[in-house]
Amino acid sequence: MRSYSLIAPAKINLYLEIIGDRSDGYHELAMVLQSISLADQIDIQPIGIDTIIVRCDHAEVPNDHTNLAYRAAALLTKQFPEAMAQFGGVEINIKKNIPIAAGLAGGSTDAAAVLVGLDLMWQLGLTQSELEVLGAQIGSDVPFCIQGGTALATGRGEELSPLKNLDNLYVVLAKYRNLGISTIWAYQTYRQQFSQTYISQAQDLETRQHRVHSGPMVSAIMHADGSAIGKLLHNDLEKVALPEHPQVLELREAFESQGVLGTMMSGSGPTVFALTESEAEALRVLEAVKTQIANPELDFWTAKFVSTGIRLAQS
Repeated sequence: MRSYSLIAPAKINLYLEIIGDRSDGYHELAMVLQSISLADQIDIQPIGIDTIIVRCDHAEVPNDHTNLAYRAAALLTKQFPEAMAQFGGVEINIKKNIPIAAGLAGGSTDAAAVLVGLDLMWQLGLTQSELEVLGAQIGSDVPFCIQGGTALATGRGEELSPLKNLDNLYVVLAKYRNLGISTIWAYQTYRQQFSQTYISQAQDLETRQHRVHSGPMVSAIMHADGSAIGKLLHNDLEKVALPEHPQVLELREAFESQGVLGTMMSGSGPTVFALTESEAEALRVLEAVKTQIANPELDFWTAKFVSTGIRLAQS
């Protein structure tokens, strides 16, 4: 039986609007998500015993059932026990390039890769839509990580509408190694501070979602207008994260001072990204901000927008 090596891209949010509460305890969201070339590599190989083994080259990534990659394999084992019985267990090796606890869907994209890889290894023949439905049971970002590209996401983030793929923009990312922001904390704090702005009526909710579908950000994406996209970046979670973490605000302001197309915190943070029109400009901005904020705990990356989600690594 074959082993598989998969590339699992990170994602950034170009737009994140919190619309209201859902009956399942999550928030109703409207987001624009984008895959980038910064990616983990997931190697999946069969083993001769009926178990799941997860290994990662990053010391802070757990190897047990709390790892989303492990949970993805466990879910398929539960859904398709005959496949486990026929083909045996699996060893999952994660080469971590995406920073952890960063708001870049690093754990979700690893889980997405495991779903795709095991579908191939166990010859399940699942469609992308079926994989996305399974992925939504693991985490809200997993369906998008499977699909990738550029997409509008509604619901709690699992309802996807593909948009025109963007491949003409580059991104500089920066994150303090010693700083993490809990996604649960960010959303709960937002609820505490801004729940009075939530929409509760179903009709009003549908109207707001439709407004995002036909709104300026989607229009800018359809025209591949990088300048407009940069000006329209929006993330409601900045309202709670930036006052609590001034170093994230300082980083955002440092990027802004370099004349980038736009800059914003991704997801629940604390990663901050800036958009540029070229790789050369991305590298210039990186060096300028690294000089401006000389902190040994601050890591930087550059990446390109990509139009794919999980894909097989080239041999």
